[in-house]
Amino acid sequence: MKKVAVITGANGGLGAEICNLLLSQAYSVVGLDLNWTDNTKFDFQNWQSIEIDLSIAENVQQTFEDIRYRYGGIDVLVNNAGTCLMSDFDEITSDELIKQIEVNFYSCFYCCQAAIPLMIDRPGIRKIINISSNGAYNFDVFDPPHYRASKAAMDTLTKDLARRYAKQKITVNSIAPAMTQTPLFDVLDENTLSNAIAAMPHGTAMQPSQVAEWVCFLSGKGGDVCSGNIIILNQGRDVR
Repeated sequence: MKKVAVITGANGGLGAEICNLLLSQAYSVVGLDLNWTDNTKFDFQNWQSIEIDLSIAENVQQTFEDIRYRYGGIDVLVNNAGTCLMSDFDEITSDELIKQIEVNFYSCFYCCQAAIPLMIDRPGIRKIINISSNGAYNFDVFDPPHYRASKAAMDTLTKDLARRYAKQKITVNSIAPAMTQTPLFDVLDENTLSNAIAAMPHGTAMQPSQVAEWVCFLSGKGGDVCSGNIIILNQGRDVR
């Protein structure tokens, strides 16, 4: 049986790296994103893209039912969809707060809720991998409070689901990268970006391919015995 992986935020820099790496590992990959600008970077033989607003529960349920109909189930879910809205605390409007939580947390919650029933009857160890952020833990960096809160909520969900579904052989982990070169760099001013990169021990931002390798590891046999963990990737920057 060919394994099936669903990746959210698949059209972004990190999402595309994850999709292509899993395609190279012989998965059938379904990429979910709000907007598709370019599908030519993926192997079409085992690839399907779906345009969807993941913040709407009904959309998510219907899309996962469609995935069940086409593929029979899901073996790996990667909740990568996310954004960082950069307003200062006293300037965060209620609409911005809601949007931040919807994109980063609601989408993850809804996708987990829809995916787990499609995992239950699949063979082997099934995997949920949530892409969190080092900003949920390092308060020296620039991340705004609603962004931190959305990622911390994701990590609490990770731990709950890991415990809840351990006996069903579903592992759930979060990967929490520090500065990674993705389109989110575009929301930072030049001074903030340069200072953040300078604080990295290697003097460079991490690359999406490096984070994608961790996703690939967790989705493989090495990840079978890892669950309920927040794996922090930051070049050793915050070790005390």
